Amino acid sequence: MKKNNFIKAATFCFFAFLIVLNSCKDDEAVLVPSFVVSTTEVILDPTIAGEFSASKSLTLESANLSSSINVSSSSNFEVSKNNIDFVTSLVLTVDELNNSTAQIYVRFTPSLENLGNIEGNLVFLSNDFSEISVGLQAISLEIPHGIQTIGTIESFGDIIIAEVSIEQVFQVKGVYLENDVTATVSGSFEISKDNITYSTSILFDFNEINSVSENIYVRFTPSLLDLGEQNEVITLTSMDVDDVVINLIGNALEIPREIQTTGTITDFGEVTVSAVSTEQVIQVKGLNLENDVTASVTGLFEISKDNITFSNTANYTFGTINTLFENLYIRFIPGAMDLGMKNGILTLSATAVDDVIINVSGTGIPVIHNYPTFQDQRIAFGGGYNQTETATFNLHNDLTNIETIKMYIKLRCPSGGCNAWDVFANIKVKDISSGDWYEIGRYITPYGIDNSAVVRGFEVDVTDFKSLLSGSVELFARIETWGSDGWELSVDFDYIEGTPDYPYYAVADVISYDDWSTSGVPYGVTNDPMVWDLNKLITIPANAEATSLRTIISGWGHATPTDSDGRPCAEWCYRTHDVKINGANTFQHYMGPIGCGSNPVSGQGGNWSPDRAGWCPGMAVPVRVDELATAMAGNTITFEYDYENWVTDGGNTSGNSGAYYATSTFVIVKSNTPIAKPTVN
Repeated sequence: MKKNNFIKAATFCFFAFLIVLNSCKDDEAVLVPSFVVSTTEVILDPTIAGEFSASKSLTLESANLSSSINVSSSSNFEVSKNNIDFVTSLVLTVDELNNSTAQIYVRFTPSLENLGNIEGNLVFLSNDFSEISVGLQAISLEIPHGIQTIGTIESFGDIIIAEVSIEQVFQVKGVYLENDVTATVSGSFEISKDNITYSTSILFDFNEINSVSENIYVRFTPSLLDLGEQNEVITLTSMDVDDVVINLIGNALEIPREIQTTGTITDFGEVTVSAVSTEQVIQVKGLNLENDVTASVTGLFEISKDNITFSNTANYTFGTINTLFENLYIRFIPGAMDLGMKNGILTLSATAVDDVIINVSGTGIPVIHNYPTFQDQRIAFGGGYNQTETATFNLHNDLTNIETIKMYIKLRCPSGGCNAWDVFANIKVKDISSGDWYEIGRYITPYGIDNSAVVRGFEVDVTDFKSLLSGSVELFARIETWGSDGWELSVDFDYIEGTPDYPYYAVADVISYDDWSTSGVPYGVTNDPMVWDLNKLITIPANAEATSLRTIISGWGHATPTDSDGRPCAEWCYRTHDVKINGANTFQHYMGPIGCGSNPVSGQGGNWSPDRAGWCPGMAVPVRVDELATAMAGNTITFEYDYENWVTDGGNTSGNSGAYYATSTFVIVKSNTPIAKPTVN
């Protein structure tokens, strides 16, 4: 028996799915039409009444058809050729079917009256075969009337009472509603459809929200009575459907009431006593204050609202500063005796709010009287210049309230540059009673540069000589330079007001081997005491109440033998010298390192940074003050300056022989009554 529908006399009624045989003849081949549907039953998705389900497809296989096929569906079902246009019946033509595979689609379209399980058929009718029926089945669901929401409402967080939060929004949508929707909100919240007009209740037309989603804006508006966490709800209601409830939360904070300030008050720095500082200003502002603000300040400070009238207090009206910032000026007013760091407290206070505390400070400095003396005085050797200069100057007359006198030594380079070497230099004042020059300060010049690194120059306290530094004064300046370049020297004095330790001073020279570097006492050799007298008798005035010795010493020379560390004397060798009073070692002067490498006058041309013995290039030579334990009033004491023992072998490391200590010592007496200078023999 051959395939392709050629069969010999045989009878077929059904094979595979549905095969219809038109005629059966024995012993004769005939062309038989066939039609096959891919399934006998279709179950469609549950569908809400009045809507339609997703479609399902059926595959049709046919051959040798001569007639079209009528396809019809039961009520509540529809059929389509293209899955777009659905009808209850359609015709499949021979051309659409023969010798090919085709598809049709069926869907469930339950009417509003039909609910529950719905069954039906899809019927295929043709003259070429007997009726074929495919079972259809689906469930019709009741229309779900309800209210839907889209979006969420978060916590509104902290909101100050009587203020309004930023709004939040969600959408509401109706599902087959047949009645309007009312939205209501409870408590300290408001709602709106347009984010403009807010209330506690709004209405939505059911036809409109069945079609499109509509916005509901929500904001938190706590009243003065609503403090703390507020938990409320929005309720969406419509007849015949369940209410939708949305929880709301916000935290109502008490109205903050405080005193605010803008700006800062910094330390007033140094202000001369009996003077007034430059004012500083801050702004004062009230936040919801209900009472006036009082500003008060303690200590040596004053405040003002207008920078004209100053006092210890100022008042600010709460109604004004709740709206506007107002200025508060403050200044520092140290009195004549108010020296040093002074502190005060600025307090801003009002009833029912915390005080604002601002610490204020300033430093009272004494009145300073400045007197320039030598000004850019060229000191050099050759070229018409000299190593020394002498001149008379008028200094401060009344020393009654002068506590301290400072001398400042400024070095500048001439147009051709400074001298290249570090050399001995000093300033002296003439003692009118004796005609002697007293060394009040010594320094060593820097190698080839000025001393501008220290703003005012080398500083030396010369208070011990206050009895000589009054009125018309003759000063002497020396720089032991050996070039025509040299330096330009300026010297000025600060007379600093205050309370002197004693109103009366007197000074006398004890030893004065201080004219230049090698005019000092030879070291390491036996000295003729008639030439180098280091033993003295000092008679102290009977009314002396304090007695001290003031010494300046610096070593010169590179004499040998060197110390174990290779240091020659007396520039480099470390030594300790004794000051003997009445034969006893009473004071020691250690000639050791003083930190040349950290000298602010740095970057010098020579070997300035290695430590010398008790001095450095580009630095003032230290003043050594020794206070006697008692004033020794009315007594005569013995004094001896005793250099540490060392003996030179006559050699040197530099080509210049000898070692020297340029030394000056003065005895100073102080009293509450006028006092004469000590007698030295």
